[in-house]
Amino acid sequence: MSNQTKKDQTQELIKETTKNLFFVKGKFDATTQEIADEAGVNRTLINYYFRSRDNLIQIIFDEAHKVEHEKSNIIMNSDLPFKEKIAQFIESSLSTSLQYPYLETYIVSQINKGNCHKKDIEEGELEKLYKDIESEMELGNIEKMKPIQFVLNMISLLVFPSAIRPLLMENLMIGEEEFDKIISERKDIILNMLFKK
Repeated sequence: MSNQTKKDQTQELIKETTKNLFFVKGKFDATTQEIADEAGVNRTLINYYFRSRDNLIQIIFDEAHKVEHEKSNIIMNSDLPFKEKIAQFIESSLSTSLQYPYLETYIVSQINKGNCHKKDIEEGELEKLYKDIESEMELGNIEKMKPIQFVLNMISLLVFPSAIRPLLMENLMIGEEEFDKIISERKDIILNMLFKK
């Protein structure tokens, strides 16, 4: 194995370990030492490969943001019928929630701190989305409301359960596996709440 291959594998291991701690376990305040211990590497390697914990966090935030942007592209750049685009977006979002239960919470926490904010949707794309929603309302497929309310309903139905996952699990007395099963069953429930037919 070449030195470059080993370096690449170690960098990837550190990034994946950090993602796991942040997005799967919800440990946003994990220290450089905790990341190193979890990855089974020397702490100095994190600084060697990434220069600092903050730089490592910026890199994993950028990768997380890329995932979010790809989900938005499903709605913005697909020629599928509107309901099918929404169904794909919901499926992709739920799949991401199962893989990274704390991703949305992390992104919101970083935006609230004033860190790492990037816009997912351009103004023209948003206007087109609103027109598509209005067309569906005129066809009777969606209840009449301001298009932004439709978007808020969809995002709330998708994100809220994952954003408060620990609270729901504790208060509803359910474990990780059962919660994941509940999340995986939400696609049809959400579609039926958003669309009349």
